[in-house]
This record gives sequence, structure tokens and C-alpha cells, in this order.
Amino acid sequence: MAKTETKNIDLQQSIEIPKKIPLLPIRDIVVFPYMVLPLFVGRETSIKAIEVALEGNRMIFLTSQKDINVENPSPSDLYTVGTVGVIMRMLKLPDGRIKILVQGGAGAKTVKFLQKEPFYQVEIKTYPDAATAINLETEALMRNVKEQIEKLVSFGKVILPDIMVVIENVDDPGKLADLAVANMGLKVEQAQEILEIADPVARIKRINEALGKEIELLSMQQKIQADVRGEIDKTQREYFLREQLKAIQRELGETDDRSEDMRELRDKIKEAKMPEKAAKEAEKQLRRLERMHPDAAEASMTRTYIEWLAELPWSKATKDNLDLKAAHKILEEDHYDLEKVKERILEYLAVRKLKEKMKGPILCFVGPPGVGKTSLGKSIARSLGREFVRISLGGVRDEAEIRGHRRTYVGALPGRIIQGIKTAGYNNPVFMLDEIDKIGADFRGDPSAALLEVLDPEQNNSFSDHYIGLPFDLSRVMFITTANMTDPIPGPLKDRMEIIRLSGYTEQEKLGIAKSYLVPRQLTEHGITEKNISIPDKPLLQVIAQYTREAGVRNLEREIAHLCRKVARKIAEGATGMFTITSANLHTYLGVPKFMPEVEREQDEIGVVTGLAWTETGGDILYIEATTMRGKGALTLTGHLGDVMKESAHAALTYVRSRAEKLGIPPDVFGKTDVHIHVPAGAIPKDGPSAGVTMATALASVFTNAPVRRDIAMTGEVTLRGRVMPIGGLKEKTLAARRAGINTIILPKENEKDLDDIPKNVRQNMKFIFAETMDEVIANALRKKLPRRIAHKRLPGRSRATH
Repeated sequence: MAKTETKNIDLQQSIEIPKKIPLLPIRDIVVFPYMVLPLFVGRETSIKAIEVALEGNRMIFLTSQKDINVENPSPSDLYTVGTVGVIMRMLKLPDGRIKILVQGGAGAKTVKFLQKEPFYQVEIKTYPDAATAINLETEALMRNVKEQIEKLVSFGKVILPDIMVVIENVDDPGKLADLAVANMGLKVEQAQEILEIADPVARIKRINEALGKEIELLSMQQKIQADVRGEIDKTQREYFLREQLKAIQRELGETDDRSEDMRELRDKIKEAKMPEKAAKEAEKQLRRLERMHPDAAEASMTRTYIEWLAELPWSKATKDNLDLKAAHKILEEDHYDLEKVKERILEYLAVRKLKEKMKGPILCFVGPPGVGKTSLGKSIARSLGREFVRISLGGVRDEAEIRGHRRTYVGALPGRIIQGIKTAGYNNPVFMLDEIDKIGADFRGDPSAALLEVLDPEQNNSFSDHYIGLPFDLSRVMFITTANMTDPIPGPLKDRMEIIRLSGYTEQEKLGIAKSYLVPRQLTEHGITEKNISIPDKPLLQVIAQYTREAGVRNLEREIAHLCRKVARKIAEGATGMFTITSANLHTYLGVPKFMPEVEREQDEIGVVTGLAWTETGGDILYIEATTMRGKGALTLTGHLGDVMKESAHAALTYVRSRAEKLGIPPDVFGKTDVHIHVPAGAIPKDGPSAGVTMATALASVFTNAPVRRDIAMTGEVTLRGRVMPIGGLKEKTLAARRAGINTIILPKENEKDLDDIPKNVRQNMKFIFAETMDEVIANALRKKLPRRIAHKRLPGRSRATH
């Protein structure tokens, strides 16, 4: 629509308006009096109406359509109030349309439609002139309207200067209202509402409100534009400064560090060969980083995240050494014995050789401290040709240690699993989770629950770390966990692992480990050679027996280091020659022996039975003593016993009382006799059910006055009916008996299958008696009854008990 022009012509005074007049429907605009505007007409009915008007007095009635999308409006589609206009000019266009220039005259209202075809002709009624008395309120309204129009112009509203002059000089409120609304550019509905107000004062009040809203809107628009312009100006200023800085750096021969960094990051992302999902995320974060200011706090966080993504070995793996003979040789070089573990690793390599893609096993080495669980992981990695990563889980109580922190936290980092993978540099390392039984839980979450996904071959191919936020494939990682005991490990976690038990070493095995590994290593660490010190087998065995008491070899290595330090000091002080360690001079190096072997009992005794105990440092013998005295049938237990062991004592006494007739015990003796069971070494806590048969034998001995054979040791759990139940730690207990010089052991029948776990050299010259019931135990352990006078003269044996 072309700009409108307004001329100060009073149509009502110059020309008489007829009652019958052609009607021209117009779209998207409302024509007001004193308004001059061009109109483009294309509809057939409208063209005919213009032709009839031009043939007559050139007047036409201009009304607006309610809906601009209606092509052929009916009377109901037109507003009833409009403006009578005069066609000032007419021009036919090449496309068949007509362009007319129309000047608005008086306002009028449609009374009725006289003709609909071929064009609309209506009967109208013009608004009469209303002589308006200009009072103080009207003057104020007019002045306010003029000021607001000036303010509109100051906000950027385009109004021609000529019109502004006319507006300034108008003194009629009706004319002022028409001139104002004609140049405001209101919507059709709003403009039509004002046109239909006949009273000039009411109309100028409405104009005043509309102008106020328009000024408020333009003010807000200008504020928004100013804010946007300010941001744009700031951004442009920074851009120009950076470009100037780049230009200066180029002139000085310096490189643009930021651009160089972005290129390096993009190259790292390409080199990482990430999965599609990870690559998209990395590119997205890199684009965000490029748009950020380098000094922004979020920029450093985003950069760190991108670097983590780029440095993770998504597709980088080491090639496995599938030579089984070479792997077996490495395992033999690094570790003495441990045949089951070596066999399992070779089985894994064999399957890996036959099938390229296989899930990494989850092994759990369980055994006492110092047996080589952790060092075994290094040997496995060396035999496979893989990288080795170890993390300690002892005391870990925060779930974020496993899964990482979310990036929203300040200082967030991935968990230890992802950190270990990054450290390894490959996605298939041997990953050792040490001390998994020492893991804890508190208000920060349960780390063992977070490990369920890591240690599940069916789930860990899409492990999600909270920091990375993307699935990472851990299925090619060979996870190895270590624990001293399986009881503290949660059931669901234990179920995901293959348990491999490592028992303690025998004295001969410790001797072999010391000669092959410990002595050479300590010589190297202390700067001496075999030319300076000699440690024969006999003093080494003496160190093992008298200076250490453990299942592993840690303390043995410390004692060997002690020997080497003594010799190193003498050499540093100027001594020369070979220093030979012997049984005679060993105490001058290591001091008084810390542990002495148990003194073998000189004779069979009543109520003293040799039991076997399992401890964290291996096995030990346990002398259990029982005695009776006059009383009322009370049972006293001493020796720092646990609840389970106390219950075993009560079960043993119940069994003996139930078998009194067969054992030849007078039935009334139990109600007149108090029983006291004591386990020496009372400062050491003891617990467990495997001393049940030992205590039952001791009670049977004191009540029948039959001595117990001193050359027999026993272990097993007893039931009320006298059944002997299986126990654990058979190898350690057998070694303890052998150390004490006892060659006959009574064991539960169900433990017969476990003899294969005991080395052949330990089983040599050992006799194992397998019992199903306590009757069999008593039959093998007790001698014939002694006369009463001899029974009361038995000698007290020296006893010591450990747990």
C-alpha cells in the first residue's frame, strides 16, 4: 500500500452526498475522512462499481471486509460503517486491474443493500455534523494527542512533515481524531472500532488511549533494539579486537594459539576413531568451545571434557601374545607353584587363539596376605602382552570413585575405571581391582553396587561413566580382583566373578620362593651380590620356621632384607670377604627367634586334645583342655571364644551326655559335675565351628578317664546326633599338623575329596582318618581307660592356641 496523503478538503460542504451509491469492498485497511490513498482493484464487481461512479458524481462508498481472505464477500462479510470517497484519478493497468486515487470524505452507515449484481449498490446514511464546544477537557485531550503524535515521530514513526503541520493547526476534535488514526497504522479491527464512534470527543478519547499503547509498545521495542545493538556492538568490538590481534601476531611472526588449539583438538578427535555417538558429541562440544570466550569458566571445563574424549582409547588395543608355550614360560619364571591359576590363564589364551572375539573373564583371587595375588596380575599381563593397571579399592566408600562425577560439579573427573583405561592407553588391559573385600558404603553411595555393571560381561560392553556420559566398551578388558576372604563381598558381585582360591605356602614352597625370587631381589635392592653373602637352605628354613608365621612370604622377605642390610653395613664400613649365614650365627643378625615350635606332649593325657585351626596367616595347632569338678552340671568356657565356638561346646556336651550309656559314663554324673573347657592363648579371639569334634573328644576323655593320643590332631564340626560335618582350610590345617610333628589327622568324611588340593610332598608320610560320626573319632583318638588314681596324676602339657 502506498503512503497516504491528507488534504484539508471538506467534502460535505463542497458536494452533496447522494443516498444511493455504489459500494467498493476493500481489504486490510480502513479509510477515514481526509485520507488520500491509492487502491488497486481487480475484482469484476468492484471494477463495475468504479465505472458507474466515474460516470456519475465520482463518489463511491468504501467499506472494509471482516475477513481479508474472502474473495467474493457477501453483505454479511462487510462492516456496515464506512467512508464516502471521491475518485480523484483512475488508471488501467496492463494486467487488467485498475488503480484509483481516492480521497476520504464523510463517514456513513449502510442502511440496506439495493443491488448485488453486477455490483453492490447501497442506501447510506451520513453522520450529521456535530458542533463540538471546545471546553477545557477537550482542549487538554487535543493537546495530549498532538504531543503523543510528536512522540511517535521521535520514536521513528514515519509521518509526512505536511501532515504534521496540518495536525498542529487543526482545532476541531473530530478532524484531529481522523487525521491521527489515519496515520497510526492500526489493525483493521481497532481502526474500524474508532471509525464507528460518532461523537468527536469520545473518538478523541479513544485515540488518546490507542496512542498511549502505541507509544508504550514503541518504547519497549526501542529498548529491546538498544539492548540487542549493545550486545552486537560488544561482540563486534571483541571480534575486531581479536582480528587486529591476529593481524599483529601475523606481522610479528607469532601463531594464533587459540586457532592452533582448536585445530589440535579437532585432529585429536579424528585420530581417536570414536564410535559415531561419541564423535558427534565431541564435535558438538568443540563447536561450543569455539564460540566461547577463552577466559570463560565453562570454556576450561568443556576443553577438559573434549580432551578426555579424545584421549580415551576407543579403538586402540594391544595384540595378544597367543604363544601358549611362551606365556607358560613367563608364568613359571614369575611365580612358584600356583598351578591352578597358571592353568586358567593358559586356557583363556587357548580359547582366545581359537576365537578372536571373546569377552574378558572376571577372575577373583582369594587367599591370605602375601601369597602373590597382586604380583600375579602383573605376570598375567606380561604373559598376554597387555598393559597392566591396578587400583586399590580398600576403604573406597564413594560411588563416584567408580562411576565418576557429573560434569556440573566443579573439579569433576571420571571414575577410576575410565582413568585406568586412559592411563593404560589401550582398551584391553589387564585391570586389577585390589582388595575388593575391603570396599565400604556410606551416604555417598555403594561402590560395590557400581561395580556390578563393570564386572558383568553381559553389561560392561556399554559401561557409562557419569563424567563421560557416553557408553564405553569394557568387554575386552581382563578384570582381576583380589580378596583375603569372600564373606564380605556382596552376593550379586561375587556371582559375577570366577573365584580362584590361593592357599598358603608350605615351608618347602617358601624355601623355593626365597631362593628363586626373594633373595636375588633383595641382593639387588641392597647393592650386594652373591660374592658378599651366602644363605644356605638350612638357615633359610630356620628363618621361615622361627622368625615368620604367615601363609605368604611378605615377612620372610623382610627378614631376608634384614640380613642383607646387616651385611651391607659391614661392607660399607670396610669389611671384606664372604659372609655366610648359618644356624649358629643367625641370631646375631636377626635377634632372638620370634616363634618357637610347639613342644610335643611327652605322653597321652586325659582331657587334652590337639585341634587344628585356620587363621589369616595360615594354619596352626590348637590345644583344647577340658576338666571336671564337683558341682551342679554347669559348663564354663574360657579362652576368648566367639559365639559359634561356644555353641559348638554346648553341642559337644549334649552329644556326650546323649551317648553316656555307650561310653560307659554313669548317667547321674552330669548333674553332680561342673565342666570347664579352656582354649589357651586367651588374649587371641577364636571362633568357628570346626573345633566341635575336638571339644567333644576332650569331654569324652574326661568323663571316661581315657587319655587322648598325643600323635593325633583333628578338626570338624559336630552335630547333636554326633555327625561330623565338613570344614574349610584343609591345606593350612594339614601344614600346621606337619609343622608340629603330627602325622595322623582325623578329618570329616566329606573332606576326602579335598585331599587333591594338598601338595603330594605334604601328603607323604601323613595318615588321614576320615570319620562320619563322633563314635569313629572317639574310637581312633582315645586310649583305654586309666585307673582313677593314675588319671588324676596326668601331667599338664604346654599349650598354645592361635586363630
